[in-house]
Amino acid sequence: MKKEISYSDLFFTFLKINAITFGGGYTIVPVIRDEFIHKKKLIDEEEMLNIVTLAQSGPGAMAISTSLLTGYRVKGFKGAITSLVASVLPPLVIITIVFFFYDAFKTNFWVKSALEGMAGVISAVLFITVFQMAKQALKDHKIFSSLLMIGAFTSSYFFQIHTVLIIITLALIGLVVFTLFDEKEVK
Repeated sequence: MKKEISYSDLFFTFLKINAITFGGGYTIVPVIRDEFIHKKKLIDEEEMLNIVTLAQSGPGAMAISTSLLTGYRVKGFKGAITSLVASVLPPLVIITIVFFFYDAFKTNFWVKSALEGMAGVISAVLFITVFQMAKQALKDHKIFSSLLMIGAFTSSYFFQIHTVLIIITLALIGLVVFTLFDEKEVK
């Protein structure tokens, strides 16, 4: 089932993904997922979920972390560096261009319209990504994951508990539960 990928193919895959994907980390996840799970068949759903989880927990941009971790998973350290460079180049070039032409861009009708149109598409992509990740998490740990998601939502929405406290609490719960109990017992 699993195949190999060359460094040049890895580089150009991430260069393409990061050049055409707008909206940040969660919008790039379904593109990387589709490319590396369905098209190239280099990783599976569980591995992708683990990569996204690790990318979320680290500092920095989610898109860069996901690219780096995916590159590491398929080609090791050199793959991680290759993916990192390929992921940083498109935003660097785009930001440089915007810097030099900012005055012309900020008043251009077409640029404003394109950005407003992208906002709707990005919202849909984010919804689909969250739905697919939740579906995978619930498939693996139905009862436990459901209780944690409901608890996190309730804590944030109804009791206005700060997100950082919720994340730290969930990390500690996960650490304790999965180190003390066998994974099958948690399901």
